Amino acid sequence: MDKPLSIAAVKALLNDIDSPFDGRIPSLREDQRKGVGAALKAWEKRLEKQQDKEKKLKIMLQNEETIWANGLSFIAGIDEVGRGPLAGPVVAAAVILPKDFQILGINDSKQLSSEKREAFYLDIKKHALGIGIGIKNQDVIDDVNIYQATKLAMLEAIQNLPLAPDYLLIDAMTLPTTIPQDSLIKGDSKSLSIAAASIIAKVTRDRIMNEYDLLYPGYGFSKNSGYGTKIHLEGLEKIGVCPIHRHSFAPVRNALKN
Repeated sequence: MDKPLSIAAVKALLNDIDSPFDGRIPSLREDQRKGVGAALKAWEKRLEKQQDKEKKLKIMLQNEETIWANGLSFIAGIDEVGRGPLAGPVVAAAVILPKDFQILGINDSKQLSSEKREAFYLDIKKHALGIGIGIKNQDVIDDVNIYQATKLAMLEAIQNLPLAPDYLLIDAMTLPTTIPQDSLIKGDSKSLSIAAASIIAKVTRDRIMNEYDLLYPGYGFSKNSGYGTKIHLEGLEKIGVCPIHRHSFAPVRNALKN
């Protein structure tokens, strides 16, 4: 009679199995040891998460698949970060993904931890066909308003792409350009290209705000990215307005009066 696999060996075996129809699973289910049962439950949970990510990927590629099917190869997903903060720039990104891009788990950057955003940022940088960044600082925002500054940042991101896009998928915005485009509400949760752009924009802006935190301490820029948190508002009250604050935003405007 063959000696049963150790629990550690069962766990190692399950790590190599990615299908519920694998021929080795039935014999493992017959094993009555609690350790094996626990290992199987953990494997089933991991497999379910994997399948959910695969389904999400297919859903998020539906817009791209339709456009690709019409013979257009270079789709730029476009998103921005930084419309709401009281300080710092608005940053837009345009990302063109290859048709075989299959990295699972990419989603709206706001739904991801900073660690996952950084990891996906590197993956996207490695595999994307093209990435463009557009940045408009507080002076532009105060001059033309945040909505128009966001458009300018997006147009700059498109211009900075290394290749010309055939089509644009934009998160909740319509741009004045001759390039065919679709505006998708909550596009960063509906389009993989837009989600990738949201990650690139978010990581880029967070890194900028980390540098500003060193230049202008006391506002918590590395923690709040310039949003109006309690620490930031307290900094405004105690220190006053710094060079990267947006004067057209009410809390900053009020601080200038004091």
